[in-house]
Amino acid sequence: MKNIRNFCIIAHIDHGKSTLADRMLEMTGTVDRKQMENQVLDDMDLEKERGITIKSHAIQMQYSLNSQLYTLNLIDTPGHVDFSYEVSRSIAACEGALLVVDATQGVQAQTISNLYLALEHDLEIIPVMNKCDMDSAMPDMVEDEIIDLLGCKREDILRCSAKTGEGVEAILNAIVERIPAPQGDSDAPLQCLVFDSVFNPFRGIIAYFKVINGTLHTGDRVRFVQTGKEYEADEIGVLQPRTSGSTGAMTATGDGLSKRNELKAGNVGYIVSGIKTSVEVKVGDTIPHVSRPCEQAIEGFQEAKPMVFAGVYPIEAEDYEDLRASLEKLQLNDAALSFQPESSVALGFGFRCGFLGLLHMEIIQERLDREFDMDVITTVPNVSYNVYLKDGTMKEVHNPAGMPDLTEIDRIEEPYIRASVITTSTFIGPIMTLCLSKRAELVKQEYISGNRMELLFDMPLGEIVIDFYDKLKSISKGYASFDWHTNGFRPSNLVKLDILLNGEQVDALSTLTHRDNALDFGRRMCEKLKELLPRQQFDIAIQAAIGAKIIARETVKQVRKDVLAKCYGGDVSRKRKLLEKQKRGKKRMKQIGNVEVPQKAFLAVLKLD
Repeated sequence: MKNIRNFCIIAHIDHGKSTLADRMLEMTGTVDRKQMENQVLDDMDLEKERGITIKSHAIQMQYSLNSQLYTLNLIDTPGHVDFSYEVSRSIAACEGALLVVDATQGVQAQTISNLYLALEHDLEIIPVMNKCDMDSAMPDMVEDEIIDLLGCKREDILRCSAKTGEGVEAILNAIVERIPAPQGDSDAPLQCLVFDSVFNPFRGIIAYFKVINGTLHTGDRVRFVQTGKEYEADEIGVLQPRTSGSTGAMTATGDGLSKRNELKAGNVGYIVSGIKTSVEVKVGDTIPHVSRPCEQAIEGFQEAKPMVFAGVYPIEAEDYEDLRASLEKLQLNDAALSFQPESSVALGFGFRCGFLGLLHMEIIQERLDREFDMDVITTVPNVSYNVYLKDGTMKEVHNPAGMPDLTEIDRIEEPYIRASVITTSTFIGPIMTLCLSKRAELVKQEYISGNRMELLFDMPLGEIVIDFYDKLKSISKGYASFDWHTNGFRPSNLVKLDILLNGEQVDALSTLTHRDNALDFGRRMCEKLKELLPRQQFDIAIQAAIGAKIIARETVKQVRKDVLAKCYGGDVSRKRKLLEKQKRGKKRMKQIGNVEVPQKAFLAVLKLD
């Protein structure tokens, strides 16, 4: 065990985490140079295009130092705030972390939040400054920021360029020398921490875990504590690309699994036990032996809790079953996605889906399109509210349509977040204005170093769901970084805003909003819909309403036919008679006419300025 090192890499988006992992795999000979490609650990096209890690990965490397062979387990983590629970479980499986900071951009919001997670788990932090070879690098200034953040010595900070490979060897040496070996007892009852799972179409769900205590053998009968289900360990092993050829060089081919007969405390590996559904393997779960269980489960387990909800509907009604099958297949790869059937008057049958956050929602939409060729309409995303009724019961509402009658409601509570914005002092004014317009309360502001500041706000999660991040990036010219975590529920004065077309409610356009914003939001919705709805042979009244009270109205004028064209000269009563006849026809048409809402209208609601 003394020759094992388990570590992860903490970094903000685009600070070079995946590139650094590539260089390490190359230098340790884990992946053959001929087989090498950029972002080896990011196997989804989406990850490579966006330059982000969506699914965490783990891989084992062998590294020799002073004629001793060390096993390095890199447990890769997603960087985005939506996946912070997965990050926390990956961090719990490590003894050390590389804190990677971009020398051209300095410390950013997600770096800090993930660093705090690592410090809570008492990890040994190795600060690394990446992209030192770039012309725009500010190494001394960024070093000062890291020293302020960590309180470390200047000589502890390693400089490197992950792209060229310069300084990577020093990082590998530091991992061996500075990160402690795992502590655990191989003879104690088995205790394994599940930090990830993947779906294999031939073998079912493969769970990745770290053995905290005890020893696991092939064929052992084990139990998953949170689900209470028992399985046989059909196959166990380590996460290592298979060797190919006589040279013994590793390649990235194969499924990255290398069989073993036993795994002892401190090791990181996988288990195949014929599990069919991803819901049965929960990230953060504990695996003990059935015959000799451990005394208690590993602390820190949480259920994956969706934060953002949206309706997903097929454009063609006959695609409903295909959409269900596509969502079920996606759920095999992503247990955090939840969905349940719902129907809408305007859009027909579809599903109400729960996502970890906005990025997660975007990725699911993109994957539905790419992997399953599904064209879908997504309704306005909203968060879940706690509605307390007058009879003392509490109801969780994910959908405006599920809101109880106003007369039954005692109070509504909405989720709040603690948001951290890091920016230069130049943009503080516009950022403050933006946040305060989103009902935020400033908690504190402090200088990190030089002219860079961190602002902490308490704000409603519902306010950042639609366009907050885009606006923040545009007013700060891309310089502000943003991160958040949940901070409980607070009572709020919320109302349900309905959109009516010719007196008919369009449930897919209903939203829950704060009473102070309702009038302005309703007026803008009506104006936007007036631009987007095609004209009919009759007037279309677009109204925004709270309960029975209409707060805004626009009218899409009818397309008129000139019935008087043939009436030249003659008595005015002839013209009057024709116009009355047309008026009766329009009235009858309005009763049976159907107003089609184009998909653009649903998307436009998201883009309201």
